[in-house]
Amino acid sequence: MAAKSGTIRVGIGGWTFEPWRGVFYPKGLPHAQELKYAAERLTSIEVNGTFYSTQSPKTFRKWAGEAPDDFQFALKGPRYAVNRRVLAEAGDSIKRFMNSGVTELGGKLGPLLWQFAPTKKFDEADFGKFLELLPQTFDGRAIRHVVEVRHDSFCTPDFIALTRQFRTPIVFSEHATYPAIPDVVSDFVYLRLQKGKDTVKTGYQPKALDDWAKRLKAWAKGNAPADLTLIDKKNKAPAKPRDVYAYFIHEGKVRAPAAAMATIERLK
Repeated sequence: MAAKSGTIRVGIGGWTFEPWRGVFYPKGLPHAQELKYAAERLTSIEVNGTFYSTQSPKTFRKWAGEAPDDFQFALKGPRYAVNRRVLAEAGDSIKRFMNSGVTELGGKLGPLLWQFAPTKKFDEADFGKFLELLPQTFDGRAIRHVVEVRHDSFCTPDFIALTRQFRTPIVFSEHATYPAIPDVVSDFVYLRLQKGKDTVKTGYQPKALDDWAKRLKAWAKGNAPADLTLIDKKNKAPAKPRDVYAYFIHEGKVRAPAAAMATIERLK
């Protein structure tokens, strides 16, 4: 019997952040135990460090060993692949990243996030070449990719059609200036929620977390949240269960773990 709902994973960006010590992490918790502590209370973490530097297979194995079986890491692809004028030339950078040992995470490997600069504009031919370079399988394992675009020129049905062709989701960004694109193009949905406040104990007000929990559940069941406006209104995704990844990051970072844990409670 087919599942009626996809898996929803909720987390934060990274696990090393000094202001979390004594707030999220218990006072005196050894730094070496922070990943284990976070992974036991969240269901996913988005790793930003892979954007800036190459990790080793040993490091990926270590991370996997400190997280529960049903936990997943989303890894940000390297800046060398995305911060370039001609995206079609990113092949070598993508290969180096894939060969760095990401599949050592095994079943704990979540999506690979490719984040583009806010100044990067939509060029259909060049962006299509980039999507062609992303491997759908590697080391015998299916690989999920997701792209985060941060320029309004991507708010066009042509971009939705392109990502649907490659079955590569677009990050839904809740942000003060980045475009929010809720169109579903693949078998999973990926959100980066960036409007939290440290003055609120749970990062977001309880009503806002209630609303986000409802949206996550709707996506997981294959429905589109009624209060989000699609870019391509003529071509909606088929209704079928989808996995969902949601991360509380950046703004309100001190309270981001509290926001994630409060959302996980609402999903039970």
